[in-house]
Amino acid sequence: MTTDVFEEHRSLLTGAAYRILGTAADAEDVVQEAWLRWNAVDQTAVDDPRAYLVTIASRLAIDRLRSARSRRESYVGEWLPEPVSDLPDGADHAELADTVEYALLVVLESLSPLERAVFVLREAFQFPYSRIAEIIGREEAATRQLARRARDHVRERRHRFDTDKESRRRITERFLRATLEGDLDGLTALLADDAVLVADGGGKARSPLRILHGVRRVAGFLHGVAQGRNTRRFLASVGLTGIEGIDSGITEVNGAPAGYVAVHGRIVTLGILDVADGRIRSVYLVSNPDKLSRLRTPGTP
Repeated sequence: MTTDVFEEHRSLLTGAAYRILGTAADAEDVVQEAWLRWNAVDQTAVDDPRAYLVTIASRLAIDRLRSARSRRESYVGEWLPEPVSDLPDGADHAELADTVEYALLVVLESLSPLERAVFVLREAFQFPYSRIAEIIGREEAATRQLARRARDHVRERRHRFDTDKESRRRITERFLRATLEGDLDGLTALLADDAVLVADGGGKARSPLRILHGVRRVAGFLHGVAQGRNTRRFLASVGLTGIEGIDSGITEVNGAPAGYVAVHGRIVTLGILDVADGRIRSVYLVSNPDKLSRLRTPGTP
């Protein structure tokens, strides 16, 4: 009985924790800790297991995020969320897919832990403000204010997609091809004038340490990526000695297409695009091997 009730809500807990934390590994740790606490409590005294479990997981996630924020101050370069291929809590459904979209997770990084938790619980899971207030230990009026501030922040910084999934896939394919072929004109045509590139190598993979701004800088960097010496230097930084077995293609992460480069089936770089008005506004390059270890190329078991 104890296990059945928890498993019934596992996907919900995983989804909430992932959105609050931005990393699948931390989300799994939170869910495991929530299980230990649930297993130790007298379940007969719990009137609403769903609310009880979400409260435990959310509080654990907030605490873990606060700790992670302090650790990320010493992170080498820019920090990006961990992309996932298996979406939590049925997020392939339209009403949830939008709240796990990668560009949104990037924006959520700029919220405080409490603002982020309130935003996730309200916007993704439609929890009532009264319940969210209990979870975070605030008055309902203060919780509503946190939610409003978070929504306004997200609205100001997030680009709304106006292209369907297939169109985004075609743009991603063109971007990947132009990058790998060193096609500067092709890249320039795809990028918005104010495009930015954010790379996360975590100090373990060769990547820009700062955000690149503007079409010329972004296109110029990408143009040089496919040059032989740059490719070898990058592969060496992630422990690979040659260019044999290199593959590239399109996969799906966080419910959207992404371009990848892989070596012998191991994804070593992932490019996720933020597209608006038919142009690429943001390029997120994830090369930190710790954040790619769960991903597989299409068709790989």
